[in-house]
Amino acid sequence: MEKFRIMVVDDYGPWCHCVSAMLEKLATFQVLCEVSDGLEAVRRAQELRPDLILLDIGLPTLSGIEVARRIRELSPGSKILFASANLLPEVAREALRTGAIGYLVKSEAANELLPAVEAALQGRQFVSASLPAEALVESSETETAA
Repeated sequence: MEKFRIMVVDDYGPWCHCVSAMLEKLATFQVLCEVSDGLEAVRRAQELRPDLILLDIGLPTLSGIEVARRIRELSPGSKILFASANLLPEVAREALRTGAIGYLVKSEAANELLPAVEAALQGRQFVSASLPAEALVESSETETAA
């Protein structure tokens, strides 16, 4: 059985290790690497072309939002799932506008990490239940996917 290849990007080492350990317990996931820097994340994504990138927003050298924009160009087949402690609707909207498939609130990871990863890998959008509903609401000039 082929494993889904995942890259974990976060500048907080214990978070990366915990997430990686949770994912590696399942036979369907392979964590390719843990990256703590925005520019390094872009470079590694282009090199490794992972199936999924679990991406924090607050990173050194380059924000997660900018990392996502660059990865969309360099590794368009990689799905991006943001994992952030930020609950601000405008931040979640901006993250999703990069083409990311989802937004996971870190405080909900114990219950939502695996469902979020599975949804993302299946091409279904995932947004943590604890995010305010307005996080998904776009202005009238934005098209909705059919």
